[in-house]
Amino acid sequence: MKIYIAGGHGKIALLLSRLLATAGHEPVGITRNAAHAVDIAATGATSVVLDLEAISVDEVAAVISDADAVVFAAGAGPGSSAERKLTVDRDGAILLADAAAKAGVQRYILVSAMSADDFDAASDDVFQIYLKAKSEADAAVRDRSFEWTVIRPGGLTNDPPTGTIAVAESTGRGTIPRADVAAVVVDVLVNGRAVRQQFELVSGDVEISEALAGL
Repeated sequence: MKIYIAGGHGKIALLLSRLLATAGHEPVGITRNAAHAVDIAATGATSVVLDLEAISVDEVAAVISDADAVVFAAGAGPGSSAERKLTVDRDGAILLADAAAKAGVQRYILVSAMSADDFDAASDDVFQIYLKAKSEADAAVRDRSFEWTVIRPGGLTNDPPTGTIAVAESTGRGTIPRADVAAVVVDVLVNGRAVRQQFELVSGDVEISEALAGL
């Protein structure tokens, strides 16, 4: 499969690219910075430079027209402004969804955040705006006719992968290594799991494929 990954230089995306390339797939990291191409190439992936904050749906659709799937794993990142939470975490995800629909790409994986719908609409706190951005992006993707999956991981760590998880509509608070999130994305892509499903994801005691097969 050829899979385009928005946020291609992010920690989850680099782990995901390596897993996909090792398994014989063709990951393509979408990045806004050409200097990131070296790090992306080191995973076995290729890259394409696109700024999702400054590009049209038609332009993105033209680039991803040969995709078997797209993954949105981008984010404005720690320390970014409330405005960029909206333009990247929300608008970027929606732009990629619009482009996928236009290009006829039928598989879309969105890496979101736990408890995204619990944001305080009256607050101007940056974290609350972040949750709002994720919630609105998730809702927009769930409204599409393509085969979407929305993954809402708990607190992300850089710990080694465990290979075991807990998944449910609501898991309760918890953490999970980024490496296990990447492995979950690979599993749902390769095995066609969790189509048109949204779930929370934390570390647990069930092997990844078994846990996802039970959704």
